[in-house]
Amino acid sequence: MKVIHLNYFDIIGGAARAAYRIHHALRRVGVDSWLWVDVAASGDWTVEGPTTNFGKGLAILRRALGRGLVKSVLKTGNPILHSPAFLPSGRVRALNSSDADILHLHWVQGEMLSIADIGRLRKPVVWTLHDMWAFCGAEHYTEDHRWREGYRHNNRPSYERGFDLNRWTWTRKRKCWKHPIHIVAPCRWLAQCVQESALMHEWPLSVIPNPIDTERWRPLETNLARELFGLPKGTPLLLFGAMGGGRDPRKGFDLLLKAIQHLRGELLELQLVIFGELCPRKPPDVGFSMNYVGHLADDLSLRILYSAADVMIVPSRLEVFGQTASEAHACGTPVVAFNTSGLRDIVLHKETGYLAQPFDPEDLARGIQWVLSDSQRHLQLRKNARARAVDCFASEIVAAKYLQVYEAALNDSSS
Repeated sequence: MKVIHLNYFDIIGGAARAAYRIHHALRRVGVDSWLWVDVAASGDWTVEGPTTNFGKGLAILRRALGRGLVKSVLKTGNPILHSPAFLPSGRVRALNSSDADILHLHWVQGEMLSIADIGRLRKPVVWTLHDMWAFCGAEHYTEDHRWREGYRHNNRPSYERGFDLNRWTWTRKRKCWKHPIHIVAPCRWLAQCVQESALMHEWPLSVIPNPIDTERWRPLETNLARELFGLPKGTPLLLFGAMGGGRDPRKGFDLLLKAIQHLRGELLELQLVIFGELCPRKPPDVGFSMNYVGHLADDLSLRILYSAADVMIVPSRLEVFGQTASEAHACGTPVVAFNTSGLRDIVLHKETGYLAQPFDPEDLARGIQWVLSDSQRHLQLRKNARARAVDCFASEIVAAKYLQVYEAALNDSSS
């Protein structure tokens, strides 16, 4: 079986890392899998992207044109990325005439594929969702409910003005996507959203977590890991990480800072370690030492850092999956998070970590204290976290589930 995956990036960002891992999980079980991207950074020979300066520049220009359209016509209080997906890509003929058995879409925004392009694909298509864009308008995440009701003239949120880009985008999806696509959601929360959406509620749907290579991602000895990063031994270390650090409100860094305030006087020694961001000019004063380790692009550095931490904090308001949580579990690190969205599918409350009440900083602090307060319990949490990753997220387990989806897509196509 040959599969062509499509994702804008290969390894930059959470969606790209997930797509890349799915691609390689399939190759390990004998699938002839290839990843087509607009921006290739891995140097991987199984990844195909633009090879000429013109091709690379064109991909950047297309993305800029999409963003330019959004800025010029839409005034919105929703700060999240919007993708109109209106520029023809020129890829449809090559995809339809390829020898692939399955076309597997991932994060194909950034004007990688237009809405009309997706509708013109004639091979069996599987689409793994990494955010809400596929069944929304142009927005990638939203708290309003137009995606449930349909994007009508009379249900536009009060925080939007100007041309109704979201309605225009959603209407084009409804017009162009005549044939149901096999949808994969990485968590039950996103699957429920798909089932409740006006656009995709009747489409075939599977829930498959994002994979992780549990042979590569495994615990290292804690003191050795700390020595490699120059972190103190014998001091409880809390780990937080996100692209851009605390700038994305969805990642909940503000809630973590409030939680740490509740730990003053409760834990005498504690240090916070942050990756994904360099130390700002004025770091927040939380009463504990803060260690900024910057951007970590390679798996080995992340594995070492997870192994160095006593607990990973994922205070996100919304996560489709939460790969930092599954990565931490693979390295035997308990996770404290809010009981919300995709994190509920990773963390088992008081078995592999702690799920706090959304979005209560005091309960988040209570969870941190609970994980750290008993050394024997902490050791058991580490063992449980590692076992959870091996049993649920290991590459070969996830690949087998995708093979079942591919067979269903092929059967539907032939019938």
